Amino acid sequence: MTDMRAFRDAATAWAAGGPGDPVRELAARLPVRTAVLLEGLSDAAAVSALAAARGRDLAAEGVCVLPMGGAMNVGRFARLLGPPGLGLRLTGLCDERERPYYRRALERAGAAQEGFFVCAADLEDELIRALGVPRVKELVLTEGDSRPLQTFLRQPAQQGRPAQQQLRRFLGTKKGRKIHYGRVLVEALDPDRVPAPLDDLLTGL
Repeated sequence: MTDMRAFRDAATAWAAGGPGDPVRELAARLPVRTAVLLEGLSDAAAVSALAAARGRDLAAEGVCVLPMGGAMNVGRFARLLGPPGLGLRLTGLCDERERPYYRRALERAGAAQEGFFVCAADLEDELIRALGVPRVKELVLTEGDSRPLQTFLRQPAQQGRPAQQQLRRFLGTKKGRKIHYGRVLVEALDPDRVPAPLDDLLTGL
């Protein structure tokens, strides 16, 4: 839905210090009721892929999936979009190490913390564990990235690391790769193997 994309872009510009009027005008015109705050584009790709797999049109449901460009931006987005600002319901994902920061930011904004679901390391780690290392390597081969992976695994820094950590690191070594695999890994999941944080997020929407 183009209008929801316009709302997302306007909200991102507002959080970066731009004007708030375009966001308010779109919020008044659209049926937007919930903002899903995510750290980055790869998380957004995963959420959108799971929604599509379940036959959900989040934009039509009034849900804006909003990558914040980093976890440290949650306080600004919560203040602008949550109770002190547009009054939207806030939900999303966060990593375990960022949980205290999210808790403080949401408390300051007067937003409920129950709608935020915690990944142990990050969402990529959750997806790799759900699929298993052999299956993820199969997907890397299918996507044409076998040679870059083998080159990566020969690096001295990767020697002795658990295979799951190696794969997680590999996904972040090239611009756009994490975003691509955010979708690919989710689409490869069996319905009963969706990581709990991601499943709980979609179920709660």
